[in-house]
Amino acid sequence: LLDVTPLTLGLETTGGVMTALVKRNTTVPCKKSQVFSTYSDNQPGVLIQVYEGERVRTKEFELSGIPPAPRGMPQIEVVFEIDVDGILNVSAEDKKTGNKKITITNDKGRLSKDDIERMVSEAEKYKDEDEKHRGRIEAKNGLENYAYSVRNQLNHDKKKIEDAAQKAIDWLEHNQTAEKEEFEHHQKELEAVVNPIMTRIMGAAGGGMPGGMPGGFG
Repeated sequence: LLDVTPLTLGLETTGGVMTALVKRNTTVPCKKSQVFSTYSDNQPGVLIQVYEGERVRTKEFELSGIPPAPRGMPQIEVVFEIDVDGILNVSAEDKKTGNKKITITNDKGRLSKDDIERMVSEAEKYKDEDEKHRGRIEAKNGLENYAYSVRNQLNHDKKKIEDAAQKAIDWLEHNQTAEKEEFEHHQKELEAVVNPIMTRIMGAAGGGMPGGMPGGFG
C-alpha cells in the first residue's frame, strides 16, 4: 500500500489565499516546487506561511536579504519535499543571490485520523466560500501583476522607445517630401525597436506568478 499525503499542503500568497503545492492524496515521497515573487517594491524579504489542509497555518519562516528590486521581479523558488517517513521540508531560495532558507514543518503521526477527517470536512464545508474568495483575490492579483509588469518593463525600456521615436520625428521634420518607401522604411525601423518591447511586456504580464508573498516580520 502506497503512502499518500492526507491533506493538501501549500503556502499563503497575497490576500490570504492558499496556493497548493502538494495536493491531498499525493503519493510520497514527493517533491513539488513553484516560483513566487515579492508584493512590494524593494521588499527585503518574504514570509513563507505554510498551510496544511487548506485552512490551517502550521508554520512560518522568513527569507531575507533580497536585493532591492521592483515588485514582481525577484524570483523566489519554494520547494515542498516529503520524504519516505512523511517529514515535510520546505525551502525558499532567491534565484538571483542563491540565498536559501530551509525549515522542517511536521512530523509523521502528529495529526490523528480524527484531526485529519475534521480538517478535510472543514475544508469541504467552506469550499464554496473559499473558492469565491480565491476567485476575487486571483482577479485582483491578475490586474495588479499586469499593471506592475507593464510599469516595470516600460521604466526599463522607456529611454530606448523615446530615442527611437525621437529619431523618427527628427527625420520627419526634415523630410516632409520624402518618397513613400522612405516613410515606410523609417516606420519599420521604429517598429523594430518598439514591437519586441511590447511583446515582452505582454509576455511578462500574461505569464505572471500566482501572487506575491508578503514581507517579513518587520
